[in-house]
Amino acid sequence: MNNNKTKSNEKVKKPKLKYRFLVVAFTISMAFFLIIIRLGYIMIGMGPKYKAIADDQQKSEIKINPKRGSILDRNGNELAVSAGVYEIDLDLKTLRQTLNSENISADDLAAKLGSILNMKPKEITKIFNSTLKNGLPASSATLKRQVEKSEVDKVKALNVRGIVISPDTKRFYPNGNFLSSVLGTLNSEGIGVSGVEQAYNKEMMGIPGRNSYEKDVKSNQLPYEDSQYVKPVDGKNVVLSIDETIQEYAETAAEKALKDNNAKSVSVIVMNPKNGEVLAMTSKPDFDPNNPYAGSKNSKDTAALWQNRSVQNTFEPGSIFKVITSACAIENNIGVNDAYTCNGSIKVNKVPINCWDLNGHGTESFGDIIKNSCNVGFVELGSKLGKDKLIPFIQRMGFGQKTGIDLPGEAAGILRDQSKINNVDLATIAFGQGLGVTQVQYMAAFNAVANGGTWIRPHVMKQITHADENSKTIVDKEYSNYGKKTVYNAGEAATLRQYLVKVVTEGVGKKAFVKDLDIAGKTGTAQIADPKTGTYAAGKYMSSFAGMAPSTDPKITMLVSVEEPGASNYYASEVAAPVAKDLFTEIFNYLAIKGDLK
Repeated sequence: MNNNKTKSNEKVKKPKLKYRFLVVAFTISMAFFLIIIRLGYIMIGMGPKYKAIADDQQKSEIKINPKRGSILDRNGNELAVSAGVYEIDLDLKTLRQTLNSENISADDLAAKLGSILNMKPKEITKIFNSTLKNGLPASSATLKRQVEKSEVDKVKALNVRGIVISPDTKRFYPNGNFLSSVLGTLNSEGIGVSGVEQAYNKEMMGIPGRNSYEKDVKSNQLPYEDSQYVKPVDGKNVVLSIDETIQEYAETAAEKALKDNNAKSVSVIVMNPKNGEVLAMTSKPDFDPNNPYAGSKNSKDTAALWQNRSVQNTFEPGSIFKVITSACAIENNIGVNDAYTCNGSIKVNKVPINCWDLNGHGTESFGDIIKNSCNVGFVELGSKLGKDKLIPFIQRMGFGQKTGIDLPGEAAGILRDQSKINNVDLATIAFGQGLGVTQVQYMAAFNAVANGGTWIRPHVMKQITHADENSKTIVDKEYSNYGKKTVYNAGEAATLRQYLVKVVTEGVGKKAFVKDLDIAGKTGTAQIADPKTGTYAAGKYMSSFAGMAPSTDPKITMLVSVEEPGASNYYASEVAAPVAKDLFTEIFNYLAIKGDLK
């Protein structure tokens, strides 16, 4: 009986033991399987990440900055160059070990470096504690760039392992404020943030090099590991269409006009109408790119000083726009043989519009309303043309759209949709009010009149070059984005230029006259709108003169704009025309000496 019971108990125990064994075996198998999956994930999935961390810990790599390319004028004169200075980087792993082994406080080191490098100790401490995106401590960081040798020598004297000094470059503008609104400036990282420096930043930056090697736990280079040196590729040079001598004339004339007229600003552009090259461009007041923040109380002041008004600012052109309205009339043969009567004002839809001469010009021909810059005559001419002809013509000449000049921040101007233009709008547009243009936009259209009808994109870059190992200049690129298109008839352009000659010889532009120079031009005095009130501001004007010479085959075109001259004398004939006269005289004397008037 007991034997049977025992056998029965043994039969019960055997399945239980077998079940337990299977559970244990399954559990161990699952654990082993999960470990394999985890190892696989670590080795395969996380392998690249951990390898990168290991490489970062075992390797030291120092970036070597390339030399930024120079900016030159068309004759090879240096306008912006890069001088040799130094960059201070931190091998953070070595630095941390040094601080521990030398028993140096990070705060003490930050204070010493701060006094040498003119940096806040808190800023330096933050760099000491730099981390990677994954939150791990960074192995290297840049402390400061563009450090002078005298400061570097003091840093070296601290004799702290982990501070790495390498060559760097610093931008230097040898002529100070000269051409500053065109050249632009760099930020603290050596990247262009305005002007040519921004527009051609990629070409001038170059490609950084590096010096890397494997190190042991004490950050010493491993003896069996050769350092890997990759030489930096220096940036290319940008050769501008600017002529340094003509630019100097323009700068001097603009500065004088600014002071003589107590004006808010003065802008001057000088161009070659045959190829769209900008020979001179200045906006006063300006800034010194060597110290671009000097005199600026806030970012708004800085932006205003850095602004290239010829490219970025929109203004109502006033009577210089009568050149465009006249061109449309000649093309359509409308109003060119008619008589006009000016009694000093005219009403359009019961809205009075005054001529600048309130006494009136009396009976005039088409040539007279151009010569006298008669607002009343152009109101009548605009009415004869109608918006269906005038507005498309204005658009064809490039207004209401960017020229695509190779400088940043260009404005598109303001030209209302044709369907929204009423009779009063048409009347004011005909004599240059009620629309907004940029100076480069106007010059592109004016050049088309000068060169026989071809619109050409204004530009400041002439070539991009570099020097080979034998110091020979290699041209990598020449400006080719001209965007040429025929917008006007050559014969009609020649006819219009003769009307513009009489503006200078007999009309409102007499003070721009230069004997034997055959200047064709147009004055313009426009009211300035007040954006706060939506009306024109009392006593505020933009006074401009646009000219070309010689009229039969213009080699030079010019625009002088004086913003808000003194209230007592604001007419362009008195303010802008004399500036143009002096500039034309100096430029053509210079070109004659160079032999460029053939």
